[in-house]
Amino acid sequence: MKTIIGLEKFWTLFIGIGAVWGSMMMWIDPTGVMWDMDPMLEILRAKMPWPDIFFRNFIPSGFVLLAVNGISQLGAALLLFKKHRCAQPAVLACGIILMLWISLEWWIFGFYAICNAYFSFGLIEATLATIALAKKK
Repeated sequence: MKTIIGLEKFWTLFIGIGAVWGSMMMWIDPTGVMWDMDPMLEILRAKMPWPDIFFRNFIPSGFVLLAVNGISQLGAALLLFKKHRCAQPAVLACGIILMLWISLEWWIFGFYAICNAYFSFGLIEATLATIALAKKK
């Protein structure tokens, strides 16, 4: 069980810190040019609702990334470190949320190696949490 929790700590921190960094990238350069993300903005405008409100730049996307994957993952990590009884359900939820997020990215952008990797990370998280929950019973 100790190994599972250690792996969960790693994945929640890795994904959470990555989401914070990704959000900061979107705020540092809202056009996406600095990070070669500007073509993605055009794809978002074409496929998502209310493009003139939410996709004029990456600032709103940065807030959504931070809220959905950054804060939730770091919150789950905190629960793991505190050995809180809700830690495992939180990690499971984070894994599922990440897989849903990546499924949306696949629909918008198609399949990319980084998206495939992050889907796998979410699957690993959900699997680890499921195993830990089963061991608790």
